[in-house]
Amino acid sequence: MNARLKGSRYSRLGFALVAIAFVAAVAAPGLAPHAIDDQFPGLLNAPPTLPHVQDDAGSWHAPFIYRWQLVNQLEQQYEADRSARVPLAWFSGGRLLGSTDDRRAPLLLLGADSFGRDVFSRLLFGARISLSLAAVAAIGAMLIGAGIGGIAGYAGGMTDDVLMRATDFVMVLPAMYVVLALRAVLPPVLAPAVVFSLLAGIFAVVGAPFIARGVRAIVRTERGLDYAAAAQALGASDARLLVRHLLPAAGGFIAVEMTLLVPAFIVAEATLSYVGLGFPDPVASWGTMLHDAANIRFADFPWLLSPAAAMFVVVLGLNLALERRASGIESLR
Repeated sequence: MNARLKGSRYSRLGFALVAIAFVAAVAAPGLAPHAIDDQFPGLLNAPPTLPHVQDDAGSWHAPFIYRWQLVNQLEQQYEADRSARVPLAWFSGGRLLGSTDDRRAPLLLLGADSFGRDVFSRLLFGARISLSLAAVAAIGAMLIGAGIGGIAGYAGGMTDDVLMRATDFVMVLPAMYVVLALRAVLPPVLAPAVVFSLLAGIFAVVGAPFIARGVRAIVRTERGLDYAAAAQALGASDARLLVRHLLPAAGGFIAVEMTLLVPAFIVAEATLSYVGLGFPDPVASWGTMLHDAANIRFADFPWLLSPAAAMFVVVLGLNLALERRASGIESLR
């Protein structure tokens, strides 16, 4: 009982983390203070501009920020100009929050990158690319894997052997190296929509065998049960029996596998973008952000690691979301 309650708490926390990430990605145009390609040339690698409500004299004000001043160009060190407060504007220009003097004192909640771009804004827009790519690839893997596994488990015989040997061949290959090889043979510079489609297709093909083998086993078992025999005796066609009766029995397994594949695809996209085989600049994804920051001293500019932190939170949330199921299985042992 305690394990079940503990698993339920972890599951709710995981769903909350994932929901926050997806809501932030969907609402990025309104939450982000700037566009993904807005640059502030005088603020390269500038630290975060945190909002204040109290000045140095102890007086209270509406939320405001201080403007950064560059004091050491070589080491890119900044100091806050506390001689003047810059008020924040709410619901201005279609954005939730921004600075009233955006060119001289922009709101940089997570600092700026080496091109002077707002890291927080790019993080939100990058979530749209990274999360949507992972979700589309997982759906593609589900459709391919469920189709192959369902046909193999239902047909049996030579069809089963051929399809399962094909999935075995894909599974024994190092998945990340396969993805790198497939992407490397393509032209390095492609339109963002083409890169999205290609990566989603590659990830789906690589992830499909993991779903196919489980679905095949479930369909093969369910086909011998009484309800399947009854449906077939009542005149259900092979396609109807497979789609309406047998595949739904594998729904729980497919949901778990998709939840496991999504974080794997997020990491895979980040890896490809980190080595320069992902989305072209200035398209923002969590992987391209890490690629842009590859030659930066993270100890001096830790805010540039925010995409890695975002990936960790989403992956952690997805794994915690499975904790309830894992606790339920453990309680049955």
